[in-house]
Amino acid sequence: MTKKNVFSAAKILLPDFSPKSEEFSRWSVIACDQFTSDSSYWDACEKIIDGRPSTYDYILPEAFLNTKREEEKSLLIKRCMANVEKAGFSSISGFVYVERELSTGNVRQGVVGKIDLEAYDYSPDSESAVRASEMTVADRLPPRAKIRSEATIELPHVLVFAAPGSGVIEEAKAEAENGRLIYDFELMQGGGHIKGFALEGRAAENVENAAAKYEASTALPYAVGDGNHSLAAAKLHYENIKKQLGDGALSHPARYALCEVVSLGDQAIEFEPIYRVVTGLDSVYDDFISEISSITEIGRDGDEERIKIITSDIEKELAFTCPTHALIVGTLQDFIDKFLSKHHEVSCDYIHGREEAEEIGRRPGCAAFIFNGIAKEDLLPYVEKNGVLPRKTFSMGEARDKRYYLEARKIVL
Repeated sequence: MTKKNVFSAAKILLPDFSPKSEEFSRWSVIACDQFTSDSSYWDACEKIIDGRPSTYDYILPEAFLNTKREEEKSLLIKRCMANVEKAGFSSISGFVYVERELSTGNVRQGVVGKIDLEAYDYSPDSESAVRASEMTVADRLPPRAKIRSEATIELPHVLVFAAPGSGVIEEAKAEAENGRLIYDFELMQGGGHIKGFALEGRAAENVENAAAKYEASTALPYAVGDGNHSLAAAKLHYENIKKQLGDGALSHPARYALCEVVSLGDQAIEFEPIYRVVTGLDSVYDDFISEISSITEIGRDGDEERIKIITSDIEKELAFTCPTHALIVGTLQDFIDKFLSKHHEVSCDYIHGREEAEEIGRRPGCAAFIFNGIAKEDLLPYVEKNGVLPRKTFSMGEARDKRYYLEARKIVL
């Protein structure tokens, strides 16, 4: 028996629109975990969609959680899932090669196919072929798994990293030169342009062969970038099905999850550090500075790992004397977590922009920590050697550069 690919062709569903139809712009909406504090973004989506077919009808924006709109939206999702057979989908048996123009003007290349959840494990000490890149919060999974258990189709926003030069993206791009254009349109609300090509038949076989060759060459071919908790929820749902069906679950469509694989060598993929800002230090500022000083020393030019602390009266580079983690951000997070556990009036925020972090740090009662992030080419080697990254280690692009829902796949028998 031949070994099955971790990443393979799928029966992919798309609405039956012409490739350049404006209907695609209404159909495709951004991942539900974006704009969580901005319900006006989703209000604007509703106006744009104007009652036309849309992936918005199948997803619950996290901005609506614990609001009056959650129940109303949940009922709509159930109705749409129950009537999905009437939605007028066309199908592709293979892969979709994707070119996504981002807000930077760069074009991110990817391949949509299915990941075998038998080969995915999100635990910190995982040795599977697909691993989480950051810690998975177990409490966040059951509600997501419940939603998946009530769904008839999945709409992916998961991005999975492959190593530079894996051959998977390269083969898909080459096959797309003779592929069938299936969509080519502007994503709503500043999401950029996206173009997709169906790779079927021999083209799909060639992509699968490239994936098989790549997967056989390394112990860790894939790590999850965006959408880790969504993929983990899919895994939990599948494990629940296995408890019911036993070996019968191995042929169940829920064994797989539709994802887009992208290359860490892609110039359009940029990693940015997520800085730490500690606030509420007014009454314990001296204690905070004393404790951080007790485990650090002034950074020297030879120190590879240094952090810069900025407060209203301090600005200097430090190095930890006894690191507790392979990455400096992990040691820093350990210190912050320990301090917060003793001082509940203090909080930590995670800031993407350096200038914003420094500006907050200089305010009274605050402290900002600036540091270098992990290089994207180091991600897979790091995860293979050390396990998951500390939480909130890096960000990848602006909110509008995240994946939009577009393709679908049936996940019930």
